[in-house]
This record gives sequence, structure tokens and C-alpha cells, in this order.
Amino acid sequence: MSKTVTRADLVDAITSEYRISQADAAEIIEDILDEINVALMRGEDVKLSGFGTFKLRSKKERMGRNPKTGESAVVTARRVVSFRPSAQLRDAVNNK
Repeated sequence: MSKTVTRADLVDAITSEYRISQADAAEIIEDILDEINVALMRGEDVKLSGFGTFKLRSKKERMGRNPKTGESAVVTARRVVSFRPSAQLRDAVNNK
């Protein structure tokens, strides 16, 4: 089973690499995530060079199906965030 990397794991990695306090590292992580959230809420794409791009997409209202009952149901229009990894990230994940 694979491990999930959490905020605490990121904080630990930053504190061991840069010798700063856990509180400072946690604040850095929170500030980065807040900036990404704010940009996405403004409708902007977020590109992290060498990592990937977070894009905001608008989905139209459509007919769907309740998987339990099989009944038709309306899926409302909404905005969703998608992530497209960079070529460097794809290569690293695929050991190229």
C-alpha cells in the first residue's frame, strides 16, 4: 500500500532540510497553499515550473444517474480544478 504525503510530512521535510522551526515551516506551507487557493478563486491558472499546472475548468449542467438507484438526476454546473503534470514530473514518476 502506498503512503500519502501530508502537510505534516512536508513540514518535517522543510524543517530537516533548512533547519527552521516547525511553526515557520507550517506557516510557509500554509502561505503557499493559500496563494494557490486565492489565484484559483480569482479564475487564474497556477503554473509551478517543473511540477505542473492547476487549471480551473467550468462544467455545464448535465444529466447524470444516481449510482445506487439508477434514477436520472441533474448534475449542476460547477467549476473544478484539474492538474496537469509537467514533462519533468511525468518523467520522474516514470523513472525516465
